[in-house]
Amino acid sequence: MMVDRSNLSRPRSSQAHVRNPVLALPSIARLQAMTPATRAELRLVLLDLRHDAQSRAEECWRRHKAPMAAYWKVVSVYAGHLSRVLR
Repeated sequence: MMVDRSNLSRPRSSQAHVRNPVLALPSIARLQAMTPATRAELRLVLLDLRHDAQSRAEECWRRHKAPMAAYWKVVSVYAGHLSRVLR
């Protein structure tokens, strides 16, 4: 296993793939290669999903449905990560 020595001087938390684990996916390059208009439309869908999932998570938490609140929170986080890749 090769160690990337260029990142050893930086804290792990400042590395892009740690802050946004979606960047480690092989298919991300295909998303970034889309036309700007397509990326913008997909980004809007993901931001809508993020907002909806955040609302659902808050509602589940208020109703003491912690497992579902956690599920929706994760959906919102990953939708946000993906939307940032499309900027």
